[in-house]
Amino acid sequence: MDIQQYMQKVGQQARAASRAIARADTGVKNAALRSIAAAIRRESVALIAANREDLEAARAAGLEPAMLDRLALSENGVAAMAEGVEQVAALPDPVGEISELKYRPSGIQVGKMRVPLGVIGIIYEARPNVTADAAALCLKSGNAAILRGGSEAIRCNRAIAALVHEGLAVAGLPADVIQVVDTTDRAAVGQLITMREYVDVIVPRGGKGLISRLLAESRVPMIQHLDGNCHVYLDDAADADMALSIVENSKTQRYGTCNTAESLLVARSAAARLLPPIAAMLTGKGVEIRGCGETLALVSEATAASEDDYASEFLAPIISVKIVDGLDEAIEHINRYGSHHTETIVSENYTKAMRFLREVDSASVMVNASTRFADGFEYGLGAEIGISTDKIHARGPVGLEGLTSQKWIVLGNGQVRS
Repeated sequence: MDIQQYMQKVGQQARAASRAIARADTGVKNAALRSIAAAIRRESVALIAANREDLEAARAAGLEPAMLDRLALSENGVAAMAEGVEQVAALPDPVGEISELKYRPSGIQVGKMRVPLGVIGIIYEARPNVTADAAALCLKSGNAAILRGGSEAIRCNRAIAALVHEGLAVAGLPADVIQVVDTTDRAAVGQLITMREYVDVIVPRGGKGLISRLLAESRVPMIQHLDGNCHVYLDDAADADMALSIVENSKTQRYGTCNTAESLLVARSAAARLLPPIAAMLTGKGVEIRGCGETLALVSEATAASEDDYASEFLAPIISVKIVDGLDEAIEHINRYGSHHTETIVSENYTKAMRFLREVDSASVMVNASTRFADGFEYGLGAEIGISTDKIHARGPVGLEGLTSQKWIVLGNGQVRS
């Protein structure tokens, strides 16, 4: 296969299909989505079988545990995938929405209309559910998509793509609206991220290595986040039971996700009250604690944290712990060491909680809730195409609205400028 020739053809087909999907009405798009969801449910056994083959090959290739966790697809995972597609179908269609119409002294009306971005390239590792999530979100938002999944999930991705094309055909939409790159050759990624004439935006979903490469090489704008060093801060006004529950869920529900807590900060005046039972829970679950000197004095199982530990996304049963003077130091620490992804404060003090919301510079900031809620599905977006820690265009979980932009529109009845 000539990769350059192949990718040029994929790009040309996507650009042509983007025009067809941009003008499709909401009913047609929703019919396609409902058909896709039904097909996913119908073929649950086949999808799990394809995923099992991917997992066996990935284990044989020595894929690390965090990646295997992302790759695995259970019966519940298939059901959640179908539910996510159905939720996207149920969401309001943003395309064509007109807002902010105002009359000007000249008599014209000026406003904004929401429109698709065009062609979206999605590059992802290990996660087969992204194939369905990305297809659904791009379809509903009126965009064509070029999906390049990791080689470790190729069998499952192909199976999901076939079901997506089935749903598109049922609704009378071109198959090229959603294309899965059918090669594991990494040169395809190099082509995709430089095809400015065909691709309007790239969305990477993967580890630091992938995203660092794309940041260095892409000629197409990106919606991305580099890593997820998420923090839980336990204020001196934190409820002890709530603090333990939130830390437990934020850190131990899953270790390989970008919204898993990697750092725990504790107010000094509450450390003796809050930290020992939380440390006991963490060590009981096999989590390694790397802490500051004050943490070591309170937690015998802890080891000394390095400067790098406070800036690390571990994706493993490891957590950094630091005892801080209070809210000011906690905010300073998060803004210095964090990755601007997701942070939460546990506190019964309203004033402090509001300060935390305002001053922490992250895409998702929470009060008295687990960091694991930083997810498009949990935010009511139906699914997400990724998380953005950028500040321009889209920030946080990116759903339908994040896959559109706005253009200015003017309504007149014959006005001319004097």
